[in-house]
Amino acid sequence: MEIYVNHKRVRISAKNAIGKGGEADVFKLNRHTALKVFKPPDHPDFVGMPEAQQAAGDRLDQHQQKLRQFPQALPSRVISPQKLATDKQGQRILGYTMPLLKDMEVLLKYGDRTFRRAIATQTVVQIFQDLHQTLTQLHQTQVVIGDFNDLNVLVNGTEAYVIDADSFQFGAFPCSMFTARFVDPLLCDDQAHQLILQQKHTPNSDWYAFTVMLMQCLLFVDPYGGIYKPKEASQRLPHSARPLHRITVFHPEVRYPKPALPYDRLSDDLLHHFHRVFEQDWRGEFPRSLLDTLHWTTCTTCGIDHARPQCPNCTPGSTTRSPTRTSPSGLQTEIMQGQVTVTPILNLEGLPDTLIVYATAEAGHLRWIVWEQGQFKREDGVVILEGSLQPNVRWRIQGQTTLIGQQGQVVSLQNQALPQRFTTERYGQSTQFDANTTHRYWISQGQLLRDTSLNHTLAHNSSTVIGSVLPGGHTQIWIGETFGFGFYRAGDLTRAFVFDTHRPGINDQVTLPPWRGQLIYATCTFNPPAKERNGDRAWLFLTTQDQGMLNYHCVVLAPDGRVMAIAHAHQDQEHWLTHLGQSNSIFLDPCPYCAVGDFLLAATDAGIIRIDLQNGHLHQTKTFPDTEPFVNATSRLLPAPSGLYVINNQTIQQVQIK
Repeated sequence: MEIYVNHKRVRISAKNAIGKGGEADVFKLNRHTALKVFKPPDHPDFVGMPEAQQAAGDRLDQHQQKLRQFPQALPSRVISPQKLATDKQGQRILGYTMPLLKDMEVLLKYGDRTFRRAIATQTVVQIFQDLHQTLTQLHQTQVVIGDFNDLNVLVNGTEAYVIDADSFQFGAFPCSMFTARFVDPLLCDDQAHQLILQQKHTPNSDWYAFTVMLMQCLLFVDPYGGIYKPKEASQRLPHSARPLHRITVFHPEVRYPKPALPYDRLSDDLLHHFHRVFEQDWRGEFPRSLLDTLHWTTCTTCGIDHARPQCPNCTPGSTTRSPTRTSPSGLQTEIMQGQVTVTPILNLEGLPDTLIVYATAEAGHLRWIVWEQGQFKREDGVVILEGSLQPNVRWRIQGQTTLIGQQGQVVSLQNQALPQRFTTERYGQSTQFDANTTHRYWISQGQLLRDTSLNHTLAHNSSTVIGSVLPGGHTQIWIGETFGFGFYRAGDLTRAFVFDTHRPGINDQVTLPPWRGQLIYATCTFNPPAKERNGDRAWLFLTTQDQGMLNYHCVVLAPDGRVMAIAHAHQDQEHWLTHLGQSNSIFLDPCPYCAVGDFLLAATDAGIIRIDLQNGHLHQTKTFPDTEPFVNATSRLLPAPSGLYVINNQTIQQVQIK
């Protein structure tokens, strides 16, 4: 496709792609400018999809007039079209240029408790104050966002930018798109079994979406989260129909998610407003005063965050508990729960400013990193670093060595030795490096590298090239003990690869199942080395969004790149993959699940579940309900010499299942 801006041809390629959605691809033109190119009906993403092809053609036809009449002087936080991108004759609009945003995070991540561990709740309040001002100003110009969701809001600090302005509703141009998690049910078909937009978006529906996003970012659950299990069978309904019947998380027969923040942490006024909007159908501009008077504080006694005059978790005379630190082999009081025996290993509950930031099991040896009152400590109590929690930090452990990756820099800390540093590429805000018990792996200038030393020291030029990958921040990698996996996706190009962790060379003929829309997140876990090499597995998990719907994918791969099994589910399905995808573990690093050969163990709010690979298919074969008191949907599972290690924010326990 030839594209012209101001009658000058611009060249785009996969290397300068910076974003991919369901309707368009985004490319970097220069340091300050991005180019959004709409997908035509013959785009590879629409092959074999006649309805999607027709919709793409209709969008392009509408943009021929809509973009030429796009309103001017919109708020500064709105990323508006700057110049039109056309065909050679300047007649057919193919896209547009816009300001290039850097170091941004989608608002979606602020509703994930794992990501938010390093971001104060009051910062989130400031983000929504900024977004409130932008939305108010937009409505004053007679513009409605329409498909307002947490993927078209990008955040830097406390500033919130609204993107995808070409889908805005104004004048004679309606917005037909919607995202099920944020669409106003009052505008939907109330006789359907899922949310289907039936009426035109309004300013009130924008404010409804704003309120959903605020609740999600404060409580880590959306208004219709949790599991609805009514006693009366006649009252049961699909999860997708709950908004149509106003079955919210406040309903007495909805099981509130464990990782979510208890809603008694909110101020009475804000909690009352959520009830009015989601249960009583109140509509209107979100009261700015509810944000301006919302002040979060941390209880000095129990360490919880809340926005109330007094801590809801404490009573007069309560005392702070002391942490228990022991090794896995230390004598502890065991807890018996049915078929489960639990041995406490580390307990920091009740201590303010403490968090388990990382844990791993190396050949049966449990190692961890704790952040405690401004100090990062290893399992032996040695302070390795001082400072505050930061977002987007990747931690790894190799014996006594601690690896810290942030903003494309990796620092290696080992006992009293001088810190070592190396530079690697980033994928978004994620520093792309990984490690196993013998080596470190990273990406530099389009090359996948491995250190050459076995004693975890990095001398000058001490790396080995494994193979070439797509440069420019497009490649993600994960490492197991015997093989690694990675993929890159940019523009029309998607390629996956596997490689041996000890020898150079990559196999880039791995065929992943195709997916449409925007890739939100990817993670991968490997089983410990099997007795037979062909028994090793990689379990890849992908979360995507297409046409306003979240989709979840699992792909199991062999070391030679063969796809052993595939599973798919969308957000409204009753499926084990949906339960994992909808949990607050979506942004955990590393992957929270424990793979053991041809089966996977994962923690849910209802207990640990087992997923088996059987004849090329993945099935949930077991649930261990006796583990329910000790795990939640964000728990990380690690293999133990006998059973599993369960890692939570402030506790580590060993769980044995009979």
